[in-house]
Order: sequence, then C-alpha cells, then structure tokens
Amino acid sequence: MNVMKMRRFFFISLVLLVPTLTVLLGCNHKKGDNHHGADTADIIIYGGTSAAVIAAVEARKSGKSVIVVSPDKHLGGLTSGGLGYTDTGDKSVIGGLAREFYHRLWQHYNSDEAWQWQKKEEYGNKGQGTVAIDGENRTMWIFEPHVAEKVFEDLVEEYDIRVERNEWLNREDGVIKHNGKIQSITTLSGKTFSGKIFLDATYEGDLMAAAGVSYHVGREGRDVYGEEWNGVQTGVLHHGHYFKSDISPYVVPGDSSSGILPGVSDQDPGEKYSGDDKIQAYCFRTCMTDFEPNKVPFPKPEGYDPVQYELLARVFDTGRKDWFNKFDPIPNHKTDTNNHGPFSSDYIGMNYDYPEATYERRKEIIKEHEQYQKGLLWFVANDPRVPMDIQTAMQKWGLAKDEFVDNDNWPHQLYVREARRMMGDFIMTENELLKRRATPRPVGMGSYGMDSHNVQRYIKPDGFVQNEGDIGVSTNGPYSISYGSLIPKKEECENLLVPVCVFQSYRFWIDPHGTRIYDPRTVSCSSSGFGH
Repeated sequence: MNVMKMRRFFFISLVLLVPTLTVLLGCNHKKGDNHHGADTADIIIYGGTSAAVIAAVEARKSGKSVIVVSPDKHLGGLTSGGLGYTDTGDKSVIGGLAREFYHRLWQHYNSDEAWQWQKKEEYGNKGQGTVAIDGENRTMWIFEPHVAEKVFEDLVEEYDIRVERNEWLNREDGVIKHNGKIQSITTLSGKTFSGKIFLDATYEGDLMAAAGVSYHVGREGRDVYGEEWNGVQTGVLHHGHYFKSDISPYVVPGDSSSGILPGVSDQDPGEKYSGDDKIQAYCFRTCMTDFEPNKVPFPKPEGYDPVQYELLARVFDTGRKDWFNKFDPIPNHKTDTNNHGPFSSDYIGMNYDYPEATYERRKEIIKEHEQYQKGLLWFVANDPRVPMDIQTAMQKWGLAKDEFVDNDNWPHQLYVREARRMMGDFIMTENELLKRRATPRPVGMGSYGMDSHNVQRYIKPDGFVQNEGDIGVSTNGPYSISYGSLIPKKEECENLLVPVCVFQSYRFWIDPHGTRIYDPRTVSCSSSGFGH
C-alpha cells in the first residue's frame, strides 16, 4: 500500500515518554475513587473516540476521577467504525496504551472461538508493512469492528470509567470559563459536568471551539509555514486516485452546454500552492464479506439515481480494472474497504461545510454520504454499464451481517479525515515530519507518511475532468510530536488538552489517519498529554 494512504488510526501511535497526570493533577497513582460528585471529576473528556477512551484509562491508572461525556452511542470512533486495517508504519514506535490495545486484540484472536467464519490458518496474516498477527510481540494489527469496540468496552468496565452517552455539547453557551480555565460544560440535555482538566477528543473540535480557542479550517498556502506540499496541488498525482484517461465531465460527452455531471465542480480549483477553505473527502470504511452465511446483499438506497455514477461508468469504459484494490482483508472473510481510484467511496467536495455545521446539518451530510456510498455499491453490483467481470465479482460481496447490527450493518462512524485544527502553543508542520528542524517538548512519536485524499474534482482547461489534493510523501522514518501541539495558547485556555484536532498545518494533518495524530496517534497523544 502507498506509504501515506491511510496514516490514520493507530498508525502513528505516540510512544509514552512521560509519566501521566503528575504535573497537572499531582502524583497519586492509586486506582482511586471515580465518583467525586454526581457530575464532577478531576478530568472531563468530551468525545467517544478511541482517544477519549484511552485518555480516560490513563487518567484512572493515574488515580484520578474521570467522566467521558460522549455524543456517540458506540465507543471507539473509526477504530470500531470500520477502520481495522491499521496504518502501522514503524510498529516499534507504537507503545503504551495504544500497544496494549493491539495486545488485547492479539489475545482475542489467539482463541479458536474468535475464528467463527474462517480458520485461523486460512487467514492471510497480511498487514500494512507487517504481519497481521505478530506472535513474537503478542500484538494483532488487523481486526474486525465489533472486536475493537469490545476491547474499548472492556477497558471502560475494568477501570470503572463513567461514560455518559448520547450527550451533545451545547455549543452556543454550554462552556463556562473563569480566569482562562474551563469550569464546566453543559450538554443539550441540560446536564452539567465540572472538572479541573478538560479534553476535547472529538474529530470535530467542538469543545475547543466553544471554549473560544482559535482554530483553522482548510489548507494553508505553502508559504505560510514554509512547506513544499501545502496548498492547492493541481497536477500533482501521487497515488492512483486520479483520472488516467481523458474523460468528459459533461452530460453529453464533449458538449459543455449539456450540463456538468454530478460530483464535478464548475469552479476554478485555485492557484497552485494557494490556500483555501476546502478539506479532503470523507467516506465510510465499509465492512464487507464474500462469505455467504454472513453476507447481507448491498441495499438499493432510497432515491437512487444511476446518473450520480456516470463518471465511474466512463472510467470503466477506459478499461480500468483496479476497483477491488482496497478491499483489504481482515479476519473472518471480511474487509476494511477504503476509497481507491478516481471515482470511489470518497464523496469529493461534499463535506466543506461539515466542520462548522450545526448538529442537524452534520446529520444531513452524514446521510448524504451514506446514500452516495450505498448507491455506489449498488451501481457496481447491478448497473448494466459495469463490465461483466467486475460486476460478477462484485455480486459475490455484501455487508457483514454480524457487524454494526443496530445500524443495518452500516458503519456508525463517518470517516471525518479532518475538520477543525487548533491554533495552539506549537504548530507541527512538514518541516518537523521531515526532520528539517527539531521538535520541542516531544511526548510521542509517529512514523506513517504524510497523506491526503482528494479535495476537489474540477474541469481542466482542456475540458476533461481531474481530481486534486491527493498527496503521499514519505517521512523517511519516525518523527516526534510536540506537547505544544496538544494545548491551546495559554491566554486562550489553560486547562484544555486537544489530542485529535491538534495544532498542525494541513500538510502535517492530512486526514485523521495520516500524519496527524489519529487513533494510534491520537490514542498516544491522549495519554501522553497528561504528563505535562
């Protein structure tokens, strides 16, 4: 797999370099009481992602009380939401509680009972740059969604972590600050939670924003932080996610007066290397199977319109055959299926308003992505324009019946590759990743490359369609991540940690599973941050 493609999840997990909570909250390392008051704790964590759970475990291990206030029903975010083909990078830099997570997965898959639909010896044992099942190091790097969720739930139970689910922050006036510190947060249900330290472990950075912390959305121009790979990247084609043949974007090929096909922008992509307010595309990481006893046929979504996928039909007409390249195998005859090619599961250009959107509008955007992606699967499996060999192979696949059982077998988490990015104490840029300059106050490490999915689909001057924004650049080995990137400027807030929407340039960040500290990385950032 391309070195930067997923960079996501646990991939960059930060090695824990410092003790936890000893500076902010004292040195008590006993397990302690987690019930100081009805809605009061030493630490309040907002979010239900993997970062939220791991931060809570680290707090409990440090003897502190903690409450996780989660807008989500399911814990783990994308880690339990379909992304099981881990972007490991150099696994030697994945340590601490992130590594504990993978060890618990190994323990699960070391049991015969875990292999319900497939014999263990039949599993290919292939990971990203490493074996999936690492017996020597007692870790498992590839996993099913429901197994990841169970690990998180087990951690919550073992460490007596209080989790308030389906509690959404009141973003208008639900954050109370005094003398530069958050005193409490209130949710839409009216519940108020008070604490000494707060964490924003959401993909969107809602607590951070509501607390008045500065942030940025979109790409900076490459000159802002002295970077090579930031800004608009027209003509830069690093992966295979671009149109390799000349394809017309018009309803009637070659006739601009006939209108533009869905999914193509009529706007100029912008001057090369300039900044903009656009973000890379989102998708769902669907869990599929070709094992008949556990297969659910792809549903035909309400309002399905094959015209939405006309560009894909034209791609197939050119003879392109790489549709199945990112059906990555996970245990029990399942996949972690990701975007691949010029027209795939990434709903390019349809998420620009998501970071700042209201809860209601975000739900609409999520539904639009679901409808698009379900329609895409239906199209490939059923439309007569799809080549017979591809369609016949696609019809062997369906959704996994035993995954996401309360959501019609569809992932409960949209892959929010990026949203807001905090403007905090120290900014991580490609210069730190590429070791052009030292990283101050390091609290962890990453190793996966810089990676961005496409940002826009536009019409070139020659009248043909092309994608823009897909970048993959190797970091040539592990790099450090600064504690300063996890905290706001002191004058804006003194008791908030932000392990997901960290202070990083777009080129550092690129996709919550890219160079940014996401899952493995966000997991490590969550626990690392307590040591300062």
